[in-house]
Amino acid sequence: MQRRPEPELMTDQDQVLAYAEADFSAGDQRLLEQLEPLLIGRSDPWRLVDLGCGPGNIALRLAEQWPNAEVIGIDGSAPMLRVARERAQTQNASARFLDASLQQLAEDTLPPGIAPAAAVVSNSLLHHLHDPLDLWRLVRRLAVPGTAIVHRDLRRPHSELALEQLQQRHLPTAPECLIADYRASLRAAFTVEEVEAQLRVMGLDQLRVREEDDRYLSVVGLF
Repeated sequence: MQRRPEPELMTDQDQVLAYAEADFSAGDQRLLEQLEPLLIGRSDPWRLVDLGCGPGNIALRLAEQWPNAEVIGIDGSAPMLRVARERAQTQNASARFLDASLQQLAEDTLPPGIAPAAAVVSNSLLHHLHDPLDLWRLVRRLAVPGTAIVHRDLRRPHSELALEQLQQRHLPTAPECLIADYRASLRAAFTVEEVEAQLRVMGLDQLRVREEDDRYLSVVGLF
């Protein structure tokens, strides 16, 4: 199945509310489990950067698990960041959120206080990007030797039939906009081989790309 890109930013209010209310805790937990061993032995304070943070799910989990860390969530969707900031205030979490596009940060002068990072993570971001190298360019700008890298995303199924089966298996009932976005995201996602090629182009082929269950891939390693 050929890749079909989708809009890069999620700004529609129905989308924002659907994602804010959805339960993504299993995937969030898996990302933290992959990150934790990479951070063993690091001294405080850490700077942990969550790219494409959306409503703040993972950034707030990072702040909870590593309370001495400086946690920064970055997203280009102002409506998503409003939800993230409200959650942080409600939870009295120390995470802060930056409204900026990856393309801007990958090419322009970085704002002070976001680099270097001890860890750079993202969840379900890569498939949104029209140019996937934007993510890896920004990773290189934020990282220093030893920076922990964990990125999780959907991977593209091989056919429309496989896509239909995945949607029925994992999201049989949900708000209509969430189901439509899920199907669009599967079509926009990359394969393991495509991500490996992206990393080779960017000189990041020390990172490991692997399939996870029937629909995800992960990129894990040290810069």
